[in-house]
Amino acid sequence: MSGSNRLAGLTARPKDTGPADVRKVDEVGEARGFVDRTPRKKPGRKPSPRTHQLHPKVFPGVGEAIAAEAERRGITQGQLVEEMWDVYANKVGIGEQG
Repeated sequence: MSGSNRLAGLTARPKDTGPADVRKVDEVGEARGFVDRTPRKKPGRKPSPRTHQLHPKVFPGVGEAIAAEAERRGITQGQLVEEMWDVYANKVGIGEQG
């Protein structure tokens, strides 16, 4: 690299960014094959309000019993755990926590 700085005399100047200028730049870009890169709506499913993961370690018989009861009632194991928590919370007087 040489000792002289060829860019030392350059200064920044404001650019035209009015709606007409932006439209003109967009038209020229599209004519040359550039596509709009503005962010799109996030694809996929909307997040569920049930977002807390719980991974309890239980004895096999307890896990099988919870799975069987949830299956029998046609609900998920998480919904069954929520119902069990409500019963417990009401019994000890702390009310519903979820």
